[in-house]
Amino acid sequence: MDEKRVLLVVGGGIAAYKALELVRLLRKAGVAVRPILTKAGAEFVTPLSLSALAEDKVYTELFSLTDEAEMGHIELSRSADLVVVAPATADLMAKAANGHASDLASTMLLATDKAVLMAPAMNVRMWQHAATRRNLEQLQADGVRFVGPDEGAMACGEYGPGRMAEPAAIFQAILGMLQSGRPLAGKRALVTAGPTAEPIDPVRVITNRSSGKQGYAIAQALAALGAEVTLVSGPTALPAPAGVRRVDVETADQMLAASEAALPADVAVCVAAVADWKPAAAAGRKVKKGAAGPPPIELVETPDILATLSKAKARPRLVVGFAAETDDVEANAKAKLARKGCDWIVANDVSVAGTMGGDANAVAIYSNAGVTRLDRAPKTEIGRQIAARIAEELK
Repeated sequence: MDEKRVLLVVGGGIAAYKALELVRLLRKAGVAVRPILTKAGAEFVTPLSLSALAEDKVYTELFSLTDEAEMGHIELSRSADLVVVAPATADLMAKAANGHASDLASTMLLATDKAVLMAPAMNVRMWQHAATRRNLEQLQADGVRFVGPDEGAMACGEYGPGRMAEPAAIFQAILGMLQSGRPLAGKRALVTAGPTAEPIDPVRVITNRSSGKQGYAIAQALAALGAEVTLVSGPTALPAPAGVRRVDVETADQMLAASEAALPADVAVCVAAVADWKPAAAAGRKVKKGAAGPPPIELVETPDILATLSKAKARPRLVVGFAAETDDVEANAKAKLARKGCDWIVANDVSVAGTMGGDANAVAIYSNAGVTRLDRAPKTEIGRQIAARIAEELK
């Protein structure tokens, strides 16, 4: 790759320290980095540290007599191949979404004609606030791409979405944009995620422990590569990924209907943990305890969404299924690949602690061409690796 140049905006927040590792990764890959350090960012990292790692000058002031004599904010915005904001604080997102130009970073973002990638980082309450959601939607409409945020423990002691994506993940997103732009631009993707909930009565359901995290990570990664993504989601506590259209469902029948409505698509990734059985008839009122003991529940099979999509008249070019197994993972995955008629089966061992409902995963991708194994990593990273392989397959 010819030398590319990234203009890196470092916002204020504890996640700013990760920007130093991001700079190191970019420079090691031969990518030139020119940093802009906000006033708040300088409370967490120093200009000297950024300059030493970037091997370039750090820009901090809008009203610099030397820099602005040549309209520095315009020159900075035009000299890069890609603008990256990491961390992208709630304040920076708000300024960019509303066209503010109150400091060097916001003025540059308003003046740039280059692609912008943001890595949000903020408290979970700030990320979920209605104002931030509005700003996110506006930035997406303006063409800004996002990586993260991840879910996890925060410096403030809270837990949830808002952690900045890890430097390695941001680095991969940057390389993807620099090397091939948006390889899935113009492609349509369908992703199913989360559990289904099959009603026994108005109160009780048959469901499972799926959190939806892996499916949501794949949906976000596909959107970051330019795909138009429809995410059909069972009940989860997760926020909709950036740049993704989410359709909420509860039952397997609803998930199948929503998935078929999302066709035609270039790729379907069926990550959802769909219940295999449902009550033949749900009771109209809550079933009470009684002296006769537990009532019998007649079960019937739910629709096979993966097999249905694999045989659909408007079949996606690539159909990917998931297999959550507790034993004989390889044998079960290969059998499912043959039985369902899909192109890939992504299998994982959910008996490993911290996998089902957790933040990390290790998977093996089975196809007629063989098997590819992805070592244990955060589900966001697994999602990005799977999305990259999908992009390669559809190229």
